Amino acid sequence: MNIAETERLVISKFSMEDAGFYLKLLNTPHWIKYIGDRNVRSIKEAEDYLANRILKSYNELGFGFYKLQLKTNNTIIGTCGIIKRDTLEAPDFGFAFLPNFEGQGFGYEASVAILNFIKVSLSLNKLFAITLPNNTRSISLLEKLGFKYQKRVKPFEDEEELLLFIKHLD
Repeated sequence: MNIAETERLVISKFSMEDAGFYLKLLNTPHWIKYIGDRNVRSIKEAEDYLANRILKSYNELGFGFYKLQLKTNNTIIGTCGIIKRDTLEAPDFGFAFLPNFEGQGFGYEASVAILNFIKVSLSLNKLFAITLPNNTRSISLLEKLGFKYQKRVKPFEDEEELLLFIKHLD
């Protein structure tokens, strides 16, 4: 089921058949550098990741990260959406792309559509976004989307300091 379409993308929920894509995405240099190594090295581990994180979020919360596919050839190029983290009071907005599809405007295009979907379909009044201070491309995109820097936070056990952004959806 599609949740949105843009000029170049079809946005939908992931399924177990997308494990191969997730295996690739979780092992890209930018995912590992900016999001963290999830130690997913096989299709089976990617299936477990999908089942226990992505699909579980859809089932329990009614939202999650969504699949971004090119309209031209159905190639999955990335993901964008929200996740509820125990350490943050509002859902966390994020995005990630395979390296060949970075820097082409897909992040902004997908984010605008997903933010509109969230505003129309979900009863959320604000979103957070967290990123490493040196992830300048993500910071730039978040600011372009209307997220405002709030403060530095340490939301995870690793004690790494991240930048917290907020966007009000009212």
